[in-house]
Amino acid sequence: MADALWHGFADMGAVRASGPFVVVRGEGTRIWDREGNRYLDATAGLWFTNVGHGRAEIGAAVADQLSTLAHYSGFGDFTSDVTLALAERLAAIAPVAGSKIFFTSGGSDSVDSAAKLARRYWHERGRPEKEIIVGRTKAYHGMHVAGTALAGIPVNREGYGELMPAAETVEWDNAKSLLGLIERLGADRIAAFFCEPIIGAGGIYLPPDGYLTEVRQICRDHDVLFVADEVVTGFGRIGGDSWFASSRLGLEPDMMTTAKGLTSGYVPMGAVFVAPHVAEPFFAGGVWWRHGYTYGGHAGAAAAAMANLDIIEREGLLAEAARLEKDLAAALAPLAELDSVTEVRTGLGAVSAVQLADPTQAIGMISKLREHGVSGRAAGQGALQISPAFVMTTEEVGELADRMRAALS
Repeated sequence: MADALWHGFADMGAVRASGPFVVVRGEGTRIWDREGNRYLDATAGLWFTNVGHGRAEIGAAVADQLSTLAHYSGFGDFTSDVTLALAERLAAIAPVAGSKIFFTSGGSDSVDSAAKLARRYWHERGRPEKEIIVGRTKAYHGMHVAGTALAGIPVNREGYGELMPAAETVEWDNAKSLLGLIERLGADRIAAFFCEPIIGAGGIYLPPDGYLTEVRQICRDHDVLFVADEVVTGFGRIGGDSWFASSRLGLEPDMMTTAKGLTSGYVPMGAVFVAPHVAEPFFAGGVWWRHGYTYGGHAGAAAAAMANLDIIEREGLLAEAARLEKDLAAALAPLAELDSVTEVRTGLGAVSAVQLADPTQAIGMISKLREHGVSGRAAGQGALQISPAFVMTTEEVGELADRMRAALS
């Protein structure tokens, strides 16, 4: 048996004992394993395959770009034509007009870039003492140093010691917790507050009514940068027919981190959207932000993103994601009646969570779902994640709910 691959977020002893689940093909909302078994993909890979699997159009765009110019340095004044075009296209749909686009290789890169930029921004404004960065309990911000330090999932920080100084955590659902921290530590020391519009990997928790509006205003009132982490929620997943949750909810973030849906996962890529007032000190001349990635703005990835955005626009997939918001709520909410389920969190965006009464059964339930033709994963403490591709039909949502009910029963 092949034994060289070290999987992410895995008990490798268990993987070695049972063997990996090897996916060999995907089409639309379905995937196939190497034995030829077919599954409904409940999670769009890892939140990312917004346009569905098997889009040859994206592959062709990447192949064409790679055969012309695969990539070149994006440092200094270098770039490629497709990267320039993508930046302009993203700026045109940004929640804040005039935003600048800083490309990364993925979501974790985007979060760490935003954390560094927040501190550097205040340094350029003559306020270097503003260096504390605040996250929330339950939150997930990727697995680089800053993101791990900011995340509110304690087990993800175990065994590393202090990863980043001046990182703080507040309650995920209580705006007064943020206000209290600011008042206790002093607004003159706090650089930024990182906030997922919907808690994602931490368990899929919808924000309490009015919470996001309140924390956004607290940040404005106290001169704290508001960073919307839309790695999961961006490019339609929580948009309600908008590109971003920040647009739908009127958050006007100072920075916004993105990845996943930017290319629908066909090629790794991320981007930080930077509001004009944050970018201004670096665009005025004479200031270098000494930060960047070899593959930031990769030409092949940019081609994938352009083709992905074309599909979303041409097929009206933002509207389809808005339909899924209603379909998922209608089909999945009745699962809360089962003895094995305590609640179903749904109703905002193309994402839901089925919370198991016994969280320790989550891993076993993933295997049970596969027996019923569903590929899924756990999130948070014993929740089953549902975040399908936007091309999932109403009928397929019903099929997914039926298969989940059979597994959960």
